[in-house]
Amino acid sequence: MKCIIIDDEPLAREAIEMLIDQTDDLDLIGSFSSPETVTGFMESNAVDLIFLDIQMPGFNGIEFARTIPKETFVIFTTAYAEFATDSYEVDAIDYLIKPVKLVRFQKAVEKAHTYARLFKADYANNNIEQVADDYFFVKADRRIFKVYFNNILFIQGLKDYVVMHSDNQKVITAMNIKTIYDQLPKDMFVRVSKSYIINVKHIDSVDNNTVYIGTNEIPIGSIYRDFFFNEFVTKKIMGR
Repeated sequence: MKCIIIDDEPLAREAIEMLIDQTDDLDLIGSFSSPETVTGFMESNAVDLIFLDIQMPGFNGIEFARTIPKETFVIFTTAYAEFATDSYEVDAIDYLIKPVKLVRFQKAVEKAHTYARLFKADYANNNIEQVADDYFFVKADRRIFKVYFNNILFIQGLKDYVVMHSDNQKVITAMNIKTIYDQLPKDMFVRVSKSYIINVKHIDSVDNNTVYIGTNEIPIGSIYRDFFFNEFVTKKIMGR
């Protein structure tokens, strides 16, 4: 996977370079101090993955992420945890807080590899074929999968696809996240951000900004927060 680094701090770029050197299947082809300096490079070079800082002078990382080709993945690397929700609004693969630990870095890279492998398949004209009381059929990877509502942990919108996550598989199909949400039972599924739909039956815990499902941390978008808490959390809190 060909990757580049964009960060205005030289020491931060060096730290990511060291992590890349310790990680299999990454080919660092460029390191840049700002988004402005990388535009011409990306026009003439295929880039699979960008390690992107957020707080930079001028054109920040969130703004830049909105402009990159849909086939290029982004992993944000930043010192500021408060930008996590914003990062998923631009379909980031992951969000790493500096200083980045090797294990956490490699977990994010493996996630990028997983999505890249899935996206290489032919997903043209994939969609939900049939919806029943407790399951639906969906086209994915030249097959038709039977997916039970109860088994879905959460659904992630990524680029022009949705990824349905369960305990034992990921099913990906070319579909708008709104399209799939409109076909899901609303007593079980709720949209918590631009990029995520969750199955409320699998919620382990929540705080003001995050839903925790197993080891997954799903950000809550500001415009979805009130509806989610009012309809699925506050009403269910046991009184004293």
